[in-house]
Amino acid sequence: MTIEPGQRLPEARFLELGPEGPVEVPSEALFKGRRVAVFAVPGAFTPTCSNAHLPSFVKAAGELSEKGVDEIVCIASNDPFVMRAWGEATGALEAGIRMLTDPDGAFVRALGLDFSAPPAGLFNRAKRFSMLVEDGELKVLNVEDNPGQAVCSTGEVLVDMI
Repeated sequence: MTIEPGQRLPEARFLELGPEGPVEVPSEALFKGRRVAVFAVPGAFTPTCSNAHLPSFVKAAGELSEKGVDEIVCIASNDPFVMRAWGEATGALEAGIRMLTDPDGAFVRALGLDFSAPPAGLFNRAKRFSMLVEDGELKVLNVEDNPGQAVCSTGEVLVDMI
């Protein structure tokens, strides 16, 4: 069952690459008392993710901040080393986007937003989506019908919805 606006996000543990190595980031610390824009991608360095989805949030970062978003978070099931490298290569880190990993896909599975595409080597990945979370409650959710497209889940669309 897919999470719906008005519901609370499940507890989760993400990973982020810190100065000394991978650091655990509990969902409560990420969302409690905060307004957070989250977008998830099937995989770092993949074409649609790198050429359309992530750049849309880099471009929309200022407008999201102006609309009261405390932080923008990108989630993928890659390891934290890959997420850091992808954030550096795309300018996402410089734009203030936090690059987190859902290593085994537990978070997206709990949301009902996971998929696998064995022919492409993708297992337990996030569907392409964006959401606005306020104090741990889902307010807005945009999920792409096709993981190879970034149409309804872009940064610009999220800006227009909040």
